[in-house]
Amino acid sequence: MKKRMISLIIALVMIVSIVTGCTSLGSTTAATTAATTAATTAGTTAAGKVYTFKVAYGQPTSNPRHIAAEMYKNWIFEKSGGRVVLELYPAEVLGTDKQMTEAVAMGTMDMTITASGVVATYEPKLAVFELPFLFSGYDKIGPVLDGPIGAEIAASLPAKGMRLLAYWENGLRQITNNKLPIEKVEDLKGLKIRAPENKMTMSIFTALGANPAPLAFPEVYLALSQGVFDGQENPIANIHSAKLYEVQKYITISNHKYECYPFVISEKLWQTLPKDIQDLLVEGAKMFALEHRRMVKEMEDAQLQEFVDYGMIVSRPDMKPFQDATKAIYQEWVPVFGQDLIDSVLEAAK
Repeated sequence: MKKRMISLIIALVMIVSIVTGCTSLGSTTAATTAATTAATTAGTTAAGKVYTFKVAYGQPTSNPRHIAAEMYKNWIFEKSGGRVVLELYPAEVLGTDKQMTEAVAMGTMDMTITASGVVATYEPKLAVFELPFLFSGYDKIGPVLDGPIGAEIAASLPAKGMRLLAYWENGLRQITNNKLPIEKVEDLKGLKIRAPENKMTMSIFTALGANPAPLAFPEVYLALSQGVFDGQENPIANIHSAKLYEVQKYITISNHKYECYPFVISEKLWQTLPKDIQDLLVEGAKMFALEHRRMVKEMEDAQLQEFVDYGMIVSRPDMKPFQDATKAIYQEWVPVFGQDLIDSVLEAAK
């Protein structure tokens, strides 16, 4: 029955996304439209009090993250008998990942699905999943995030003002550029690469000889089209949804770094909610984290083919020299993660 409901939700969301290209930001029934800046909106249904929550994130409506969020929104509304209403705010309309995460931690925003590097400023050990070339594919990632390692790392977040609902997906990251196909480490030397404001990413590309610099994601397309940067790095889904293939000639399948997107809720808000609402939020967030991961993984081949059809040139170099060039980064992060945690993650990722 659960699979059947998810399948129906997927179909409906995909139809709406394809036909309209956008989604209503917080369209609800008349009984629940009067949202306030407070964490919840009081109202009533036949089932009881209505709770309205704002959920914000950086990706546009064409991204799998938004599609999964729409599915979650529809599921929890139905599952709760209309008691839980999620208002979705994609494409950084409420701020950057950093700004949204800070607002959640302060209790002025309800929830965000945000970059792990940003959440790592509150719990540095979260960045352990971003170590260079840690995961060669997607198969081992879910068990690591959803197992004891992921739970232990997230356990400190409530004291920092936020609580993890689930680890959502960003994906394995690839490199694009306009200069040359990257076949060896030396090809990256001197390339100006746009990167997120993320210490691990900066370390990786500095070690590889590139010149990484941060820029907000919505500004990347224009910056690449104007030649401000030679290239950038992102998961295939992000490259696709932002249409970066229109302004980049080469893509290198490097899998140089994995990044999850923690779905977090304000701890201040969490403490005001009844247990049945808490349980629904967690159940749905975990369920659609799995769906989000599945979508990202299964869409990649088709999206990559779209890049090729548009004219991009794909390279798949031997990554061993790239791995060797970034080995020292593991040692640099021992004071942050501890050797035991690094060893545990390396073993789990095998």
